[in-house]
Amino acid sequence: MKKRRLWKWISFVTVLVLILTMYFWKSRGDEHEIEPSPSKEAVFLESTTPAEQIELHDEEQFDGINKVLQDSRLQGATTTISIRRASDGKLLYENNGGVRVRPASVMKLFTAATALERLGSDHAFKTAVYTDGKIKDGILQGDIYLVGQGDPTLVQEDLTAFAKTVKEKGIHTIHGNFYGDDTWYDTIRLSQDLNWSDEPYYTGAQISALTLSPNDDYDAGTVIVEVYPGAKAGEEAMIGLSPNNDYVHIKNETKTVQKKRDKSLTAERVHGTNTIVVKGTIPVGAQKTRIWASVWEPTTYTVHLFKDTLEKQGIQLPKVYKVEHREKPKGAVQLTENSSMPLEELLIPFMKLSNNGHGEVLVKEMGKVVGGEGSWDKGHVVMNDTLNKMGLETNTMLFRDGSGMSHKTLVTTNEVTKLLYVAQEKSWYPAFLESLPIAGYDERFQGGTLRYRMSNTVATGKVRAKTGTLNGVTSLAGYVEKSDGDDLIFSVIINNHLDDSTYDVIDQIVVMLAGDEVN
Repeated sequence: MKKRRLWKWISFVTVLVLILTMYFWKSRGDEHEIEPSPSKEAVFLESTTPAEQIELHDEEQFDGINKVLQDSRLQGATTTISIRRASDGKLLYENNGGVRVRPASVMKLFTAATALERLGSDHAFKTAVYTDGKIKDGILQGDIYLVGQGDPTLVQEDLTAFAKTVKEKGIHTIHGNFYGDDTWYDTIRLSQDLNWSDEPYYTGAQISALTLSPNDDYDAGTVIVEVYPGAKAGEEAMIGLSPNNDYVHIKNETKTVQKKRDKSLTAERVHGTNTIVVKGTIPVGAQKTRIWASVWEPTTYTVHLFKDTLEKQGIQLPKVYKVEHREKPKGAVQLTENSSMPLEELLIPFMKLSNNGHGEVLVKEMGKVVGGEGSWDKGHVVMNDTLNKMGLETNTMLFRDGSGMSHKTLVTTNEVTKLLYVAQEKSWYPAFLESLPIAGYDERFQGGTLRYRMSNTVATGKVRAKTGTLNGVTSLAGYVEKSDGDDLIFSVIINNHLDDSTYDVIDQIVVMLAGDEVN
């Protein structure tokens, strides 16, 4: 009897376990049932950055952009797009908006915004002349120190003004050496990822706290090579330098050719030297050609030209002297100083002409003024901290320079448009907006790098944006003024393309944004 009861009890428990097991697996099966395919709107929402949701519009609104993305020039490339409404920052459209890509010179938007935020729109760079000697009977017994604090707009006219002031102080003879003090920044001249092939040219000029520009484009640390045709075919071309100097040497490998022949000239500085090799042909009667080249060691170049300028003012120099780097000693007396234009004015050549050197100087300047160290590393710390406080997610990006020349700098188009939205609320926004190139405007300091793009379209004069170009990279980001007042913010960055005309794809998209198709 006891065995029978025990058997019934075991049977009951077994059945109960089977029932519970079947219920458990049925409930799990319900959780993993295949759901209906989500709508296109749902997919569009899920593709956005987690922190943001797109305000849904009529899907046809962006059909034109979606069709442009089928362009064969984009095959195999990474195309990223972010479009926001300017009034409230709502994300309206994106394509790979959260994917990290190389921005090229769109990077300058981050540099300009953080410089305005931390240095201020009225920030200026100083250069001064000091001496550690004594003046007696018009003779300076001591050394001259030209002390730089990063001014990328210092030009020959400033050196002339310095020399005149020195003379006005009664100095007609100098018994001493000439030193350049560039200790405001560190001694690292080139950003860590600059290609070796860019280093001889103005796009890759060395960065120093003491440097000189050849004209009012303010390409600091460069010299202009001017090439004129010879009197007749077969002769060497005539070559000059601006500013004129004997610090840089020219190796002339040019030839003047018949009038109907092509002009083809190059000027490349030999690495580690100040010898510039000029090659190619120029036709008889042709206008001069100007080519910018970087100099090796801009500090000593600048001091060398200042020494020459003092001599041109009639100041007698010693027969033997040094022209070198050296920090000015404590107790040195200031003879004269100069301040640059304010930052809000410097932004015009920086952004309109996409001046790489200005971007690198501003990173180091933020590092020095805010972080106490004039280096790229400290400058990037300041930039990241500033952008974080402005509400950007810097953990999604990587900054390696200030100009965008680096192929390792990474940003997302969603963060670019977020920056452009946040900037509108800043006191410095008018200067920031004014610095952006204007589509289709011929004047160089208005249209800048956009002066020949989107001409005679609805975008002409309505688009202000920063361009970017590297090998395999094309980018554009900025603002679109709409006729109905509902302005837009956009960023388009294309990476890994093989066609140099890919910028045309971006222009097609931006023209659509400026027209009535997108509202």
